[in-house]
Amino acid sequence: MQWVFLIGLLAMAACDSPRSPNKKSYVVVVSLDGFRWDYAEKSRTPTLDSIEKYGVKAKSLKPSFPTKTFPNHYALATGLYPDHHGIVQNTFYDPEMRAEYMIRDRKAVENPDFYQGEPIWVTAEKQGVNTASYFWVGSEAPVQEVHPSIWKEYQHNFPFEQRIDSVAAWLQLPEEIRPHLVMLYFHEPDHVGHEYGPDSPETADMVSRLDSLMGVLSIKLNKLPIAKNISLIILSDHGMGNVSHERSIVFDQQVDTAWFEKIMGHNPNLLLKVKKEFYDTAWKALQQIPHLTAWKYGQVPERLHYGTHPRTLDFIVVADSSWSISFSYDPVSYHGAHGYDNDNPDMHAIFYATGPDFKSGYDAPTFENVDIYPLLAKLLKIEPANVDGDLEITGTFIKK
Repeated sequence: MQWVFLIGLLAMAACDSPRSPNKKSYVVVVSLDGFRWDYAEKSRTPTLDSIEKYGVKAKSLKPSFPTKTFPNHYALATGLYPDHHGIVQNTFYDPEMRAEYMIRDRKAVENPDFYQGEPIWVTAEKQGVNTASYFWVGSEAPVQEVHPSIWKEYQHNFPFEQRIDSVAAWLQLPEEIRPHLVMLYFHEPDHVGHEYGPDSPETADMVSRLDSLMGVLSIKLNKLPIAKNISLIILSDHGMGNVSHERSIVFDQQVDTAWFEKIMGHNPNLLLKVKKEFYDTAWKALQQIPHLTAWKYGQVPERLHYGTHPRTLDFIVVADSSWSISFSYDPVSYHGAHGYDNDNPDMHAIFYATGPDFKSGYDAPTFENVDIYPLLAKLLKIEPANVDGDLEITGTFIKK
């Protein structure tokens, strides 16, 4: 729809105009789960194209390893690698707590003992800056006894349009309770990418739909009285790679699962707690499985920043890119996956930003997602916690 495109361009231009004097900053961060770095090149995305023209676009956003949803959303929020913030997988076991974390376990998701580090909303709230979260990982737990001022319990099927309406409503609240940071999550195009594959027409259609929704969000933000003070960041947690049932490692046909006390994680990553008497036997067997890389605890390559947290257990395994780890009772039935080595460009995500503090028409290089936290702290003018990320690259996005 041409008129939507034109309005989107005008909205982006308005966001890029100078900030009104004596006003505080507002930042809206949107995550489009599983939006691969090159999807916009394969679909019609006028809103993202307009942000690229009037704001900042990175070549790609490099996720943390493992390239999974929960570890990376919490890395985005904390500026810490998963090895340091504790959400080491979507599903994991904590030996000290003797408890499992599972993304569909409401009790676990809301337990602050699983979450380490300091999410940006906690940093902000501690410094008197109101925040809001719509389904962002970690925001449902009182981390350091702090919730965002506004937060929602996750509802997977809650309409995308209503999420946008809520954000617009929050930004019209009285100034004393209005959030200055809003974190908004959408679970697509991850779902269709898994089901149909990253190169499918279904995924391309979803990408275009999401771009349209971002246009709606931009228009709603630019109708607000505080429009010239709002920065909008659109990013994703990871990308997506092609898989097939023909490239599957059937794990329980390669090893005896009775050797292990715990088998945690999901394709293409597993965290294994081995029974002591089978340690050497299990390690030898893992080393012999084709298309699988295995590391002992503490011996993962340094570049991955992983494998030293107790929750990564005894052995860390990952399938080669485009290969899957399955079980005889749970065969591969989908066409897309993520979790692979973060040097694989298929795992890379997007980063777009526009607003009064951002440069216009700026092409940024690939950078790590732990650098988002210090960028948000800079935009909000708050003192950051000690984190793994820094402003070496993201600081260049900001006008001097």
